[in-house]
Amino acid sequence: MKAFWLLVAGVVVLGAEPADERFWPKWRGPEDTGSSSQGNYATKWSGDSGLEWKLPLPGKGCSTPIVLGQQIILTVPSDGQDSVMSVNWKGQIEWLTSVGSHRDGKHRNGSGANPSPVSDGKGVFVYFKSGNLAGLDLEGNLLWKVNLQEEYGQDSLYWDFGTSPALTERYVVMAIMHTDEGYLAAFDRQTGSLAWKVDRTYPTPVEGDHSYTTPLVIEHGDHSALLVWGAERLTAHDPADGSILWSCAGFNPDNRNNWVTVATPVISGDVAVVPYGRGDKLAGIKLGGSGDVTKTHRLWEHDRLGAFVPTPAVANGLVYVLRDRGEVLAVAPKTGKIEWQDTFPRNRASYYASPVVAGSKLYATREDGVIFVAELNGGFKLLAENELGERMIASPVPVADRLLLRGVSHMFCVKAN
Repeated sequence: MKAFWLLVAGVVVLGAEPADERFWPKWRGPEDTGSSSQGNYATKWSGDSGLEWKLPLPGKGCSTPIVLGQQIILTVPSDGQDSVMSVNWKGQIEWLTSVGSHRDGKHRNGSGANPSPVSDGKGVFVYFKSGNLAGLDLEGNLLWKVNLQEEYGQDSLYWDFGTSPALTERYVVMAIMHTDEGYLAAFDRQTGSLAWKVDRTYPTPVEGDHSYTTPLVIEHGDHSALLVWGAERLTAHDPADGSILWSCAGFNPDNRNNWVTVATPVISGDVAVVPYGRGDKLAGIKLGGSGDVTKTHRLWEHDRLGAFVPTPAVANGLVYVLRDRGEVLAVAPKTGKIEWQDTFPRNRASYYASPVVAGSKLYATREDGVIFVAELNGGFKLLAENELGERMIASPVPVADRLLLRGVSHMFCVKAN
């Protein structure tokens, strides 16, 4: 899959930028790591200075933008419609396409446009709380749409839907996991026709079967697999038909209620690092195998060191976990060793956005619109505290020496200092 994405990157930006300069095709970047090793990124800015541009948005959305060469693409509500917007690098709207009726969010840090777009370099695929799943071309033309709630049942999640679409080499895949009913469904990227749909329902205590996480495409031997986290199971599926290759359980041995999963696992080498237990726990699971690998593939576990909402980042051979109240730890994925642990300044506000590593800097966005920057060389050193003055739930996007920061009312572009 890595070679596939690098090929796509070259196609997207041919003749405009080097292949990896302006390419962030899904919410955690090309490799699902939430990190970029290249570029020079800003340390200090504010709502009044240091911005290249600031773009008002038509409505409240919490999805993370993606970048395809000269296009910045994000999902938004607009005039009561689920919409997709393309913005250029001058902060100008190039096109705005509606895909169906909008359904508002109910959490103060949620919206009807929580899921982030994903792209294969030829099209853009989006999902909304309303159930609208759609495919568009890069000019903003709507190619197809299907409403999963009308077809397969209403969303019964307690809060606002957050799972983004995932792309295999053939399909766009959605994972739906809520009360007493979970499934994976794959759709043809060209037509939106259903390719396969498989049940993924497990009995759990109350809310344990609710998941807001996004599937990952991983390597599995000589092939790829879909890794899905939710309903107290980590499962790998064959992307051709959705069948289960292996599963790992044991994530709620005391049968506690309300152990909903929000943070998505991250992959480092052949290990999945899985936050669970409402931010209390963190586990390392070896990838691969077949059947039930619960007893053989659980490598390590930590108590009181997990993350509830922010998905960790992977860089420099370490997994960087940002906890909901601002604690940060660097974890060795194979052993679970805590290399160091520190914290951002205390505040009553929490962290909902996922952290990003750009170069040697860690960017962490607090819900009140304060973005912290820390140096990671040799450990943790706080460099700056930047306030943008509006609530921020989306994750930062580092591309071509610029940071894209999406608030509930504006998108900001910050150029290197």
